[in-house]
Amino acid sequence: MQHFAHFMDMPLTVEAILDRKTMTIFEILALEEGSVIKLNRSAGENIDIVIGGCQAAFAEVVIIEELMGVRVTDLSSEA
Repeated sequence: MQHFAHFMDMPLTVEAILDRKTMTIFEILALEEGSVIKLNRSAGENIDIVIGGCQAAFAEVVIIEELMGVRVTDLSSEA
């Protein structure tokens, strides 16, 4: 860890990605308040944690009081 000491304060973007979907412009323009976008993942399935643009882990969605968070369930072997 000492080799990385000068990087410890470097900010990285952490993304919790539920799913990705490709839609046509027509489909996007048809969206309105209350529209539902059907995703390919099942409810309860792990989400992807991407750090600095790289797949780093998998997590599950948790509710903490009135806030949403993620609990890491597995570290990616690709990281």
